[in-house]
Amino acid sequence: MKKNLLLLFTIACLLFSYNSFAQLTPAPSSTQTIIQDFGLGKITLTYSRPNVKGRKIFGYTEPYNAVWRTGANAATTITFTDDVTLEGHKVAAGTYGLFSIPGENEWTIILNKKARQWGAYDYNAADDYLRFTVKAIKIPENVETLTLQFTNVFPTSADLNLSWEHTALAIHLTTDIDARVMARIDSAMQTNKKPYYDAIIYYWNNNKDMTKALPWAQALQTAPGFPPMVVKLWLARVELRLGDKAAAIKAAQEGIAAAQTAKTPEYVRLNTEVLVEAKK
Repeated sequence: MKKNLLLLFTIACLLFSYNSFAQLTPAPSSTQTIIQDFGLGKITLTYSRPNVKGRKIFGYTEPYNAVWRTGANAATTITFTDDVTLEGHKVAAGTYGLFSIPGENEWTIILNKKARQWGAYDYNAADDYLRFTVKAIKIPENVETLTLQFTNVFPTSADLNLSWEHTALAIHLTTDIDARVMARIDSAMQTNKKPYYDAIIYYWNNNKDMTKALPWAQALQTAPGFPPMVVKLWLARVELRLGDKAAAIKAAQEGIAAAQTAKTPEYVRLNTEVLVEAKK
C-alpha cells in the first residue's frame, strides 16, 4: 500500500514538474491549429511542427513504411463539422487522428477513430476509419518546418498540402452542398427576410438559372442596407449573364456613378469591368 502511494506521489511530482517546465520554456516543436471554413462547415487541424535541423528526414528520422503521427508530440488531429470527401472517399463529420505512412513516391494517409493519443505508440490499425494513398513529390527547396496548409480553397473543394524537407504532397477534399444550399434558399424566400443578396451571389457563382435571379436583383435595388454601387453591380452582372447588354451597361454606369460619389474605387473598378464586357 505504501509502495503504491509512493509511486502515485512520485508520478504526481513528475507531472507537476513537467507542466511547470513546459510553461517556462518554448516547445521544440511548436503547435499550430488551423480553422478553415469549408462548404457549410469548418475543418480544424491541430499538429506540432518539427524542424529539419540538418537531419535527413524521410527514410531515416521518419522511416519509410512505418506509421507516423504526421507531426511531433501528440498525434495530429483533424475535425470536420460536416461530411466531406477525401480523394474520393466519403468521411463523416467527426474528429480523427491524422496518421500517415511515408513512402519514397507514395504515402498512405490514415484517418484513425482514436483521435487523441501521444505519437503513434498506441496506434492500432483496427481503429482506422479510412486509408488511401497519394503521390509524393520531391521539391528542390528545403522546407525547414513541417507545414500543413489548405490551398486552392473554393466553396466545395480544397487541397490539404504537406511539405517538409524536400517532400510535398496534396490531399484533395470536396463537399457536396448544392442541394442543401438550394433548399435553404427556396425555404428562406418564403419568409419575410428574403436573402436576395446571398441568393444572387450563389446563383451567379454557380451558373444557376439567371432568369430566377433577375427579379431578386431587381428587388435588391430597393432593399434596405445595400449601397447603390453594390446593387447596381449585381444587377449588371445578372443582366449581362442573361445577354441583355443594354440593361447591363445602364446598371453598370449607374454603379460607377454611385461608387464615384461614395469615393469607393473598388466598386468603380468592379462596375467598370462589367461595363467593358457588356460593350464588347
